[in-house]
Amino acid sequence: MTIERERVLEVLDKAHNGPVYEERDFNIKVVSGSIKKAVKKYSLEKTADPANPVNMDDDLADRYYQAGFDAAVDIGLLCRDTNRVITFTREELQAGIDAAPVEFWLGEGDQRVHYQHREPEDTRLPVWTVPLSIAVTEDVFLPLVEGLARIPQVDALEGPSLETVWGRPLRSGSPYELLAGRYQADLMREAMRRAGREGMPMDAVGSSTTHYGVLGGYGVPGGYRPAYDLILILSIADFWTSYESLFKLAHASVTGGKYISASSWVMLGGYAGGPEGTAVASVAYTLLMIAAFQGSRIGVPPFDIKYMGNTGRRAQWTLGIANQAVSRNTEIVVHSINNQVAGPATKMLLYETLVGMTNMAASGVSNVVGTRSAGGRRTNYLSPLEHQFGGEVYKAAAGMSREHANRIANTFIPKYEDMLKEQPDGQSFEECYNIETLEPTSEWQQMYDEVRDEAIQAGLNL
Repeated sequence: MTIERERVLEVLDKAHNGPVYEERDFNIKVVSGSIKKAVKKYSLEKTADPANPVNMDDDLADRYYQAGFDAAVDIGLLCRDTNRVITFTREELQAGIDAAPVEFWLGEGDQRVHYQHREPEDTRLPVWTVPLSIAVTEDVFLPLVEGLARIPQVDALEGPSLETVWGRPLRSGSPYELLAGRYQADLMREAMRRAGREGMPMDAVGSSTTHYGVLGGYGVPGGYRPAYDLILILSIADFWTSYESLFKLAHASVTGGKYISASSWVMLGGYAGGPEGTAVASVAYTLLMIAAFQGSRIGVPPFDIKYMGNTGRRAQWTLGIANQAVSRNTEIVVHSINNQVAGPATKMLLYETLVGMTNMAASGVSNVVGTRSAGGRRTNYLSPLEHQFGGEVYKAAAGMSREHANRIANTFIPKYEDMLKEQPDGQSFEECYNIETLEPTSEWQQMYDEVRDEAIQAGLNL
């Protein structure tokens, strides 16, 4: 799927000619008001069912899609640099959805990966991308990524995020960030070579919070490859965008980019309100990211403001029904994220992973990026083992019924829900792994083995 220049120009025109709003008025009058209107129109008030974290009602999921579509047309995306709203008519929004690919391939040689649309309870295998862009020190980056690339269930690489470049602090928006784009591509390729996985697809650029990393690393000699790698376009907040994201879109166009990951997040308990409003917002924002950024992989998962994760009951219900709404009513490649809050070398992290991955597999998600070990709070707090477990569970859950996924959620959420606000950090990579042999400590391995056995007893064919 080649990025269409005319569509890029149309979005840029909208960002400079659309209706003018101050941020507060947009958030309260447009976002909150439109979400409330859609929830009421489709009789979605009090339909959230946290006691059953995995939705099993198809008609309800379809009503959430209709509400999200209406809300997307009413809201649009606020460009912070111009204070103008990028809006789409119903016809324009639907045309963007129809233009999104049903499937595509990334990577090279024997590491090519098939990204494809999935529906709820679909038996087709999903794609597992690791890790999220959690900060790590330079000395840890190579062995960590090598350990991740060695995992057979891992299909593609995104993070982690460099904390420094050649010993210098990686300052956001500075020339260091531009240098980091190419530097991370070099390090990722070396880690793949060491793991015997050369040619794996990558998401560009994990270490860059702005567009500078993409400008320095994507589509340049030796950098990320437009024909084989995804370019990440992440919006900054609920229904907002900026020149940073539009620069990435334009850069993808001029470098011959084909595949864009367009995603963001919505806050459960924010301007969209509770689970019902947040699910509508998730659907609406997903559809807008398709239309605005020509996304090939698209998704907007929720974060619960109360603990900045999404593995609790309310957030899991919101995550599941929003994913089902989109996967049932479009043919796009749905992307999502499980936002754990516990760290490596804790059983809680594995339980959170088990619940979220089965929900997303059963709800039709095509590609998950994870895990968010320790909620991304701590430098070097991630390890290969929880990513191995996540991939095993996600792929084993392909074809699982939503009833089964719901039973798993209700079995394992009680094991950690009282700790969602305590958020145990666990151990850093250096503490729970031998960096030379890339083997976990016996204590961490034992936790994994025990939780894996529990997952098997719960009906997963691991």
